[in-house]
Amino acid sequence: LLSPLLFFSIPTDRTHLIADPVKKPRQRYVQKDGKCNVHHGNVQETYRYLSDLFTTLVDLRWRLSFFIFTLVYVVNWLFFGLLWWLIALIRGDLLHADEEGWTPCVENLNSFVSAFLFSIETETTIGYGYRVITEKCPEGIILLLVQAILGSIVNAMMVGCMFVKISQPKNRAETLMFSHKAVISLRDNKLCLMFRVGDLRNSHIVEASIRAKLIRSEQTKEGEFIPLNQTDINIGFDTGDDRLFLVSPLIISHEINEKSPFWEMSQAQIEKEEFEIVVILEGMVEATGMTCQARSSYLDTEVLWGYRFTPVLSLEKGFYEVDYNNFHDIYEANTPSCSAKELAARLRDGQLLPHLPLLSPEPRAHNQNRLSFRDPLSVEDEEDKAGEANNGSAAGLQENPPPKD
Repeated sequence: LLSPLLFFSIPTDRTHLIADPVKKPRQRYVQKDGKCNVHHGNVQETYRYLSDLFTTLVDLRWRLSFFIFTLVYVVNWLFFGLLWWLIALIRGDLLHADEEGWTPCVENLNSFVSAFLFSIETETTIGYGYRVITEKCPEGIILLLVQAILGSIVNAMMVGCMFVKISQPKNRAETLMFSHKAVISLRDNKLCLMFRVGDLRNSHIVEASIRAKLIRSEQTKEGEFIPLNQTDINIGFDTGDDRLFLVSPLIISHEINEKSPFWEMSQAQIEKEEFEIVVILEGMVEATGMTCQARSSYLDTEVLWGYRFTPVLSLEKGFYEVDYNNFHDIYEANTPSCSAKELAARLRDGQLLPHLPLLSPEPRAHNQNRLSFRDPLSVEDEEDKAGEANNGSAAGLQENPPPKD
């Protein structure tokens, strides 16, 4: 017979019924690499993109950026080359180019090709010295001024776009890592939702802060359906724990309390829910001072109940070493399957205090392909054995009492 104390112990059921239906794969709101999986369709006011032309050019894909970059310069050179050719044609430089004593507007400009080459030389300030503008051509001098000013504007915009596109801070976010899984386990007798973040570079993120959102469709009491409703998940905003000193990988913890959206969810309920947790890490790049943002997400199938993260930090001779091979590794931890609300009620009534120290089994690695869960019967057998051992030790103490003074 099982001990009566087991009826007051924390349930640690981690088995899955074979008949349980497998969840269908859900569409992500935010991809694991941080890209938002939202497409804007049927946009009528497309002119708004042209009102912020610089940002539009920066946001284009690389192949479109290179195409527009080349197209703008070629069209600009062709346009001013045409104007130089028209000036030469109107003045008669093309007909009298070989006559002695004739002063053309541009020397050695005798065709459209030569006018195009002169346009390139003028705007790029190459100056080969073969084609030169003369002082007896006021219209040419005015065109030279216009091309120099407009050419500087084109250079500033195109080179600026390429520079900003190359140095975008989102490239810095590629070296910020998030753990593949999020876990729920006990910390100081409280259920906590945890995930791990890390920075691969030696140049740190300055003023790093982190926040999380719960994405879940809900229906109000009035019957209004809210798709993809966003709810804040407190990961230390009130205590300042959301401000990170991200020198080594950190485990971010969300305490499941009365204000948490997971307060009344047990292990069985979370496995039935459909939700997504979006994590946002922000900070300034130390090298450039630009703001950087890295994002990731965890689906309901990627939140594992009853696991902890494997330590990655070790002390070497004169320094600390981070082993990123274990960054995503987790191990199984004995965790109650009841909700945080029920756990807090039992702790408040004092029913679970004698059994909390027993909730620390030997660490076992987590297989990413297949979850290994312990049979609850084996847990009960271990507890029975532990009880028998304790009873045996107590009996031994009674049989051999300590000598009296």
